[in-house]
Amino acid sequence: MIFVIIIFVLGYLAIVFEHPLKLDKTVPALIMAVLCWTIIALGHFPLIDHHGQSAGLESTLLHHLGKIAEIVLFLIGAMTIVELVDLHEGFSAITKTIKTKKKSKLLWIISIIAFFLSSVLDNLTTTIVMISLLRKLVPDQKERWFFASIVVIAANAGGAWSPIGDVTTTMLWIGKNVSTVPLVLFLIVPSVVCLLVPILIISRNKSFRGNIQTSESEKQEESQKYSSKASLIMLIAGVSGLLFVPVFKTITHLPPYMGMMLSLGIVWLISEYLQPEEEFKTNHISSAKTALSRIDTSSILFFLGILMGVGALESLGQLSAFAGLMNVALPAETNFLPNVTGTDIVILLLGFGSAIIDNVPLVAAAMGMYSLEEYATDSKIWHFLAYSAGTGGSMLIIGSAAGVAAMGMEKINFMWYLKNISWIALIGFLAGAASFFLLHPIMEGVLGIEEAVHHLQNNTGAKPH
Repeated sequence: MIFVIIIFVLGYLAIVFEHPLKLDKTVPALIMAVLCWTIIALGHFPLIDHHGQSAGLESTLLHHLGKIAEIVLFLIGAMTIVELVDLHEGFSAITKTIKTKKKSKLLWIISIIAFFLSSVLDNLTTTIVMISLLRKLVPDQKERWFFASIVVIAANAGGAWSPIGDVTTTMLWIGKNVSTVPLVLFLIVPSVVCLLVPILIISRNKSFRGNIQTSESEKQEESQKYSSKASLIMLIAGVSGLLFVPVFKTITHLPPYMGMMLSLGIVWLISEYLQPEEEFKTNHISSAKTALSRIDTSSILFFLGILMGVGALESLGQLSAFAGLMNVALPAETNFLPNVTGTDIVILLLGFGSAIIDNVPLVAAAMGMYSLEEYATDSKIWHFLAYSAGTGGSMLIIGSAAGVAAMGMEKINFMWYLKNISWIALIGFLAGAASFFLLHPIMEGVLGIEEAVHHLQNNTGAKPH
């Protein structure tokens, strides 16, 4: 079993140092995933499923592949819709409304849009859309890396306080660990702080001084392309399709990728029969095929590899064992700081862990450790888990779906992000956590949540905190 962990660590290190090794990150991710499962198969190690029950190798693999396929299909659908809109210059309708060329002002505009858009869509789709916009607004790629990094932080922070904004928050919401109104009220301020602090810090960076330089040829090209009415129609169709996904999920209770596939089909249909301007006629017939060809398949395969590797550790019980060890080391009854127990410290550490390991299995492990029989719906632990898992991934570029998407689309260097952004995201994460602990008892008193939780505790035997 130790060999699986060693291979995972070595594969992870190869991903981290992809640029010094001059090796695409997808290669070690795929090799690492297959080798981990090969050792499991040859060693006949006992496996457990997501319910903690004994499971067979084939059923376990199919379970992980199914969950990853949902994410991959969602990612492909979202990327294709964005590329279809981009092919018809739909984003020009938005970029034209953003008049400012001042970098610091543009930073605030982009961050605010990403923050609130992520709460309605999800952090992954929001990142894809916002980076597509940034390509129109910021021509220089190295400058765009800073903007894209803040988009990742904003998208993760925006998704944490909404039940449909992040996959882990959705897990807690569907599992009835949290309800919509308390989740929003308790996490909106910490999420804002988690974004606000990094913006204030990074705005002092010399990269955000002065104005964005745009060549005259680029300005002329943008003006000519925006004359098409097809651009506006495709923009409305694309954004509406993306917004429809969470609505479809709420109504049908089907997985998000089903809604995304439906939206893709409708947007694709519109693009096929839309009468474009002269400049788009050459792309009209093959526009969807062109959009599919522009998707970064390498980043999708990387996503598959890294999640299959994490799935191997999860199925061996290593993630649950680690979480259980932390629970023993930091007892729930111990108060380390005012209103901060050992359990809160464990959840905080899981937030750090989500920057390294996918937050989905971490949250699943935490939900197994702290059940609803122990901690009632809307207890502090569930709200803080939603915050930590949702925003902790910003500390590394591969720590969240938003970061992986940004890394794939913009070819962001892992070490560059670690050097320039990680420490800023760390400060924001800790600042948001501090605000959560300071405001939580106040909010409980104002909203009467504590009394409601205690009432539920008396009826179920669950702990309030």
